[in-house]
Amino acid sequence: MGRDLDDIDRSILYLLQKNARNSTAQEMSETVGVSASTVRNRIAQLEADGIIKGYHPEIDYEAANLPLKVTFVVTVPPTEIGEYSERIRKTKGVIDIREMITGRRNLYVDVVATNSPELTQITDTIHQLGVEIESSELVRRRRVQPFNHFFLQGTEETSAHDDGDDLPDLE
Repeated sequence: MGRDLDDIDRSILYLLQKNARNSTAQEMSETVGVSASTVRNRIAQLEADGIIKGYHPEIDYEAANLPLKVTFVVTVPPTEIGEYSERIRKTKGVIDIREMITGRRNLYVDVVATNSPELTQITDTIHQLGVEIESSELVRRRRVQPFNHFFLQGTEETSAHDDGDDLPDLE
C-alpha cells in the first residue's frame, strides 16, 4: 500500500500536474512556502516511492498528422488480462490501455491513426490476438485536470475550484 502524503507533498503533486515542464523547484517553493531544496528532496522521495512514475509529453496527435483517435472496448479472459494487455500494447498505434477490475468489457485501448485503412489494420491486428472488440468510440477531445485531493497548502485552490483555463486540452 502507498504512503500517506502531507500537505507539502500534495501541493507539489498539484503543481506538477498543472505544469511540470515549466515549474522550477524555486517557483514551487515560493508557492508552497518551503525551500527549493525541500521541494527537490520531496520530488526525489515521491519518485523513489513510485508515486511519481514519470514525466510525459502531452501530444497533440492531430497536429502530428494522427487525426483519428479511437477507444476500443475489448473483452479478454479476466485471468489473462495482463498478458493480453501487453500483447495489445505492442500493436502499432496503441497509445494507452486501461485494465478494468470487473466486467466483460475489461480493456479500454486507445489508438491513433492517420486514416481509415490504418485504423482497420490496427483493428485487424488486435482481432488476430484472439480478443473480442465490443465497441469502438471515436474520441473528439480528452480533458485532464489535477486530481482534486492534491491542493496548495494553506489555500482554497484545488482543481475543483479551478476554472481549468490554464490546463491544456489533450487533443
